[in-house]
Amino acid sequence: MRTIDVSEIRDTVRMLCIDANTDLGEDVVRAFGESLEKEESPAGKAVFEALLQNAKIAREEKSPMCQDTGFTVVFLEVGQDVVLSGGSLVESINEGVRQGYRDGFLRKSICDPFTRANTKDNTPAVIITDIVEGDKLKLTIAPKGGGSENMTRVTMLTPSGGKKAIIDFIVQRCQEAGSNPCPPVIVGACIGGTPEKAAILAKKALLRKIGTTNPDPELAEMEMELLTRINNLGIGPQGMGCRIFALAVHLEKHPCHIASLPLAVNICCHASRHKEVEF
Repeated sequence: MRTIDVSEIRDTVRMLCIDANTDLGEDVVRAFGESLEKEESPAGKAVFEALLQNAKIAREEKSPMCQDTGFTVVFLEVGQDVVLSGGSLVESINEGVRQGYRDGFLRKSICDPFTRANTKDNTPAVIITDIVEGDKLKLTIAPKGGGSENMTRVTMLTPSGGKKAIIDFIVQRCQEAGSNPCPPVIVGACIGGTPEKAAILAKKALLRKIGTTNPDPELAEMEMELLTRINNLGIGPQGMGCRIFALAVHLEKHPCHIASLPLAVNICCHASRHKEVEF
């Protein structure tokens, strides 16, 4: 058994909230540079040049890369041999969010769904927890902007639709989204499970590094087909009608009921922000 004081988690969440919003991952920055070389349109190239410059300024000046600093989504992997001490895990995470968004001068975007009254500290966070083997705790902060999150869709396909129905739906969702998710985007999707499980795994798929190959050959092949079809839509970065709309497509799958075929699609904007720490 291993004991972790929740004050460590609070302080780490504070740090990660700031870092995630100001220091874009190297895989994303590299994808911008590669896309700049591939993009054929002068307008499209200008977008990628601006994104590279924006990421550089944000990192150097420790300022948010986007004015929408997101809903704080927290992925937790808690080892079953971990003992948490010193208070509430949930409250420690929310306190870390409060401090991070305050100290990092990050926009507070969370409000009551009816009154629209702002909570004024970007809490509560959305906390997604998995219990795993071992005595470690992995914490991932993934701020998600409203524009791209609004493009999320969950549907129940008929099992007879198969791969064609899955691919067609994801492509159609990207076409309908257009410039709204602030492309270039990363497309996360999950096939199977239940509607709520698919939605979680689709969002979690966005955490995978751009440029990595899905270990499942069947999903890897579908990802490549989807990326080609989506980029052939002609939407392009920032909806300029150029070549590159998506930087990557990341798929997950989960066993489902014999009568069902759930599919969730979660699109992330070019500010694909996530940072992680393992205790």
